[in-house]
Amino acid sequence: MRNKKLINNVDTLSYKTISANKATVDKQWVLVDAEDQTLGRLASKVAKLLRGKHKPNFTPHVDCGDNVIVINAEKINLSGNKWNDKTYIRHTGYPGGQRSLTATEMFGKDPARLVEKSVKGMLPKNKLGAVLFRNLNVVVGSAHTHEAQKPKTINLEEFK
Repeated sequence: MRNKKLINNVDTLSYKTISANKATVDKQWVLVDAEDQTLGRLASKVAKLLRGKHKPNFTPHVDCGDNVIVINAEKINLSGNKWNDKTYIRHTGYPGGQRSLTATEMFGKDPARLVEKSVKGMLPKNKLGAVLFRNLNVVVGSAHTHEAQKPKTINLEEFK
């Protein structure tokens, strides 16, 4: 008799896996300050926010992450000798067309591109990764054009 009662209790509990889709996902606007942050550590946390891995209803094949605004991209840090040793390689498409820039040179041209490139490298390399990357806005300085969305400021030291 006791076992039957226990079985009935288990039957009433609900263990359903929730799978998010475009209609049920809750996307928010998040503001991240890059001042005095290490580039790689900042990029990995921003990629996690973009992907939505911090949410309980994370679904791998759906864009369930937040829209992220990164401000103060010009105040980013790189550890060690990475300012001179880290190189970014691209190819023009022509024979002998390999070009490279150091982190210092890329930072001199556009500091926002340094942050964008490091975050993009931590996103999936498929169509979903391209969609997620569009949810990232990197700004040089503290003024951004998304005040109307009322972004919530996140402290990355507390975020895991």
